Amino acid sequence: MTETYRYIGKPIPRRDAVDIVTGAAEYMDDRKFPGLLHGKVLRSPYAHARIKKIDKSKAEALPGVKAILTWQDIPDYRGGTPRNVRILDSKVRCVGDAVALIAAETEEIAEEALELIDVEYEVLPAVFDIDSALKPGAPAVYDEYPDNILPGGTIIYGPNCLKGVVRGDVEKGFAEAEVIAEGTFGYENIPNAIPPESVGAVAQWQDPDKVTIWGTSQAPYMDKVTLFHVFNRDVDIRSIGSHVGGGFGTKIQCWQVEAYAILLSKAAKRPVKVAFTKEEHIANFVLRLGSRIHARVGMKRDGTLTAIQGTWYVDTGYYSFTTQAQVAIGSGELMIMAQCPNWDLKNHIVVTNRNASGSMRGFGGQELKCSFIPLLSLAMEKAGLDPFEVLKKNFVKPGGGYYWRDGVFYNFRGIDFSKAMDKGAETFGWKEKWKGWLKPTAVDGVKRRGIGVGVHGNADIGEDASEAYVQLGYNGTATIFLCVAEHGTGQKSNYVKMAAEVLKIPPERISMTPADTLVTPFEFGPVGSRGTYAIGSAVINAAENARQQLLEMAAPKLGVTADELDTADGVVFVKNDRAKGIKWRMMGNDRTILGYGRFEPDFTMCNMMMSFVEVEIDTETGKVDLIRVVNATDVGKIIDPQGLEGQLNACFGTAGIDSAIFEETILDRRTGHIVNANMIDYKWRTFSELPVIDHVVLETPFPSHRFHAVGVGEIATSPGPSAVLMAVSNALGTWMHEYPMTPDRVLKALGKIGSKASGKGGTK
Repeated sequence: MTETYRYIGKPIPRRDAVDIVTGAAEYMDDRKFPGLLHGKVLRSPYAHARIKKIDKSKAEALPGVKAILTWQDIPDYRGGTPRNVRILDSKVRCVGDAVALIAAETEEIAEEALELIDVEYEVLPAVFDIDSALKPGAPAVYDEYPDNILPGGTIIYGPNCLKGVVRGDVEKGFAEAEVIAEGTFGYENIPNAIPPESVGAVAQWQDPDKVTIWGTSQAPYMDKVTLFHVFNRDVDIRSIGSHVGGGFGTKIQCWQVEAYAILLSKAAKRPVKVAFTKEEHIANFVLRLGSRIHARVGMKRDGTLTAIQGTWYVDTGYYSFTTQAQVAIGSGELMIMAQCPNWDLKNHIVVTNRNASGSMRGFGGQELKCSFIPLLSLAMEKAGLDPFEVLKKNFVKPGGGYYWRDGVFYNFRGIDFSKAMDKGAETFGWKEKWKGWLKPTAVDGVKRRGIGVGVHGNADIGEDASEAYVQLGYNGTATIFLCVAEHGTGQKSNYVKMAAEVLKIPPERISMTPADTLVTPFEFGPVGSRGTYAIGSAVINAAENARQQLLEMAAPKLGVTADELDTADGVVFVKNDRAKGIKWRMMGNDRTILGYGRFEPDFTMCNMMMSFVEVEIDTETGKVDLIRVVNATDVGKIIDPQGLEGQLNACFGTAGIDSAIFEETILDRRTGHIVNANMIDYKWRTFSELPVIDHVVLETPFPSHRFHAVGVGEIATSPGPSAVLMAVSNALGTWMHEYPMTPDRVLKALGKIGSKASGKGGTK
């Protein structure tokens, strides 16, 4: 790229870096409130039960208890998609479902009061997986959905929300195929992202119908929108954001804990804080979707896809909030990866008696592709094709297209990612290491090595609207009004950098307002890799609008037109006579220049991440070690080198690559209890166990905003799991079709213990 930038692409200190490392950054838990009460949730010990009787008299008599709420004490407030999930109900649908809410002077009193509530349950039969939920005569989780299948589509994506992909003529496509593979494959180990900070909220009710919330949400404005509808449009919500201790996509779904705090504050007439313990966070917050696909794929021997047909089964847990949205986007993301003229891909959203599924990095596409790529691998093996070449060939290119979440077919106007993919393969040494399907790259005694590759792309880089204001100060400063909570990625510093580049003033002369829906304009939130393009565009547009107002104000004073002027370092000057200029203070201290910027959704471009992995397996112990990872992408223009590296390094945890090796939420399918809901039994990678990782990042200008950039952070986790599954299969010489590849599953596949791991698939 030929542009020379002052700040874009250059490493500068994060605005909040010193505050974070010194402890000055204010998280939700740091906020102080006079008269604050502490809220706790009484949770169900049963996966499915009817509450026959609740006696709260002993708890109410405990000194220090200020409010106790059950389903009998609150209106019929509901959330979810569809809106059928009551905040408190007479029926519980998973272990840990809320039974009662308590507010007390201290946490200890609240916890003691929990023990004093007597509940009589009628235990009901439960369903814990897709198979049991779909059996004829299975217990219904909701009376409204006796077959345990929720309706597809979500109103926020419009009346034609994508519910599957039907296109072309699949029978014609299969007739043209030279290879057909068919099977059932899943990504069902429901990994848990577990950000370091647990979810929580403080609410302050103000009569008669106003409330302010301070939460752990990464999308404060969407909390206002969501809760407005949960409370039947009767409550005026003000949402104030804080620093967020990691989100990983999960913290755009904090509506339940926020609703608990709001109801308790209204009842107690004091501010109430409800914060989940780490055990509650793991056991009672949202998990990744359970994904299973039964399908067949047709392919020619040159790797051209001719037909895709099947059914995607999605386990959403005991309710859905974003699942329909994830299904819509996941279906579109599969089309981005698998350009094919003939489709018949349907889906079933299945409700079960386990934790609800929610938003998480990968948002539907990771779940679907981790199920689909193993099927595609069978076809590639049958045709004797290199998986890197097939994945590169079938990824969308200029001239291609895809359906997206709103049911509209978009012609892709982005770039060809092949160059980045080739560079990634070269850096990894793919062509030298690839020996063929089910063949290890190296054998050393009991140790075997294998390689694999995966790919992912997402058109949500341009999803949803964003708005921003930029106010200019007469002393050569600026303020950005933006409803974004810093959730660990440093994006707020990037918005300052973008505005600084437009206005040509140092970043340290630009401040940002806190995220506060009373002050800042609408903002969907930093999700889906949309921060760089969508939110960035709003900030850029606002800065450009403010700059134009400034130039128009200065033009008469300098005797020229606004087009003949430029500004830098707090001075407006004539372009061809820089000595002729005036400082910003000419606007006076009695005038406000406020620029407005808005971004409208644009789904005509996507990002891309291709991950190459090498694993080593000990065939005696079954242990799988990740030896090396190479991530390849093209971001158009790097905005923040350090932040980008951090996002790409995060491909391991947060339910990413390691969900193919050891990250797993283990559900006791007899009782519905999560048995590893703690930071010891839930296995995570430590820093000392990180493998070698390299990032190949190209900069081919995108037709996005003035800096030609797109985001990639959200998708960093997505290609890795299927790549690891492929690598382990190649190392072992036998197909692995189940995540994660724990030692017991590896040893079963080798025939060393029990029966062979259950994976269904075949070719013909």
